[in-house]
Amino acid sequence: MTLFSLFLLAIIQGITEFLPISSSAHLALLHQVNGAGTDDIALDVAVHLGSILAVIIYFRTESAAAGRGLADILRGRRHSSEARLARNLIVATIPLVMAGGVIVLMDWQDAMRDIRVIGWTMIVFGILLWWIDRTASQTLRAPDWSLRRAIILGLWQAVALIPGVSRSGITITGARALGLERHDATRLSMLMSIPATLATGAVLAIDLAQAEAGADLLARAGFAALFSFAAAWGALSLMMQFLNRVSFTPYVIYRVALGVVLLAFAYG
Repeated sequence: MTLFSLFLLAIIQGITEFLPISSSAHLALLHQVNGAGTDDIALDVAVHLGSILAVIIYFRTESAAAGRGLADILRGRRHSSEARLARNLIVATIPLVMAGGVIVLMDWQDAMRDIRVIGWTMIVFGILLWWIDRTASQTLRAPDWSLRRAIILGLWQAVALIPGVSRSGITITGARALGLERHDATRLSMLMSIPATLATGAVLAIDLAQAEAGADLLARAGFAALFSFAAAWGALSLMMQFLNRVSFTPYVIYRVALGVVLLAFAYG
């Protein structure tokens, strides 16, 4: 992979991972353009680590609370607010892991990366986000996130394994459907991304452990992680500020437009 392609991979991952426009769709399309490479797994691990580090630092207060909650759970203190937060984040990740296991066992990965699948999911789930964001009530705040709602959001998140759905987009949609206001829904989606992305990175890292990584590959992976971190930080900052003034409609317009282009290409 050339330096420009490496930079493009990192920027696309960093920007699209947390915007409701589907990072998996954009990465799948990039890999189709560039073709498969022997270093793809290592570089995917690197850009995932860079982007998740950005969200952990950006939401450092909530991330630290979840970390303290996990420590409380391990010590048997399960009733603190931090322990409930950590528990809910873990519970919300379980459906994603289970669904991912089914997809791998059934060997559906390649079929799900079909450009027609990506085109339709970009359009359908973009319109769903727009409709729910416009019609849902805003009666709940993030501290009202119960175990039941964690399970529901976990099921929503599992759908994001289909390329084009968007993990952030579908979890924001689910949170808005439950009644969370726009900022809280987005913040909750970002927190859910931490264990979800770490789980994805762990699977990729297992595959990477089976391959040899030379010094050159490690250096390029380091640059990819750095670029991805910077792009993710910028995307998060802009989106959180953007939500103060407008809705998710600009992202939906982009999703639908890209979906139409992809379908026109696929069926044309």
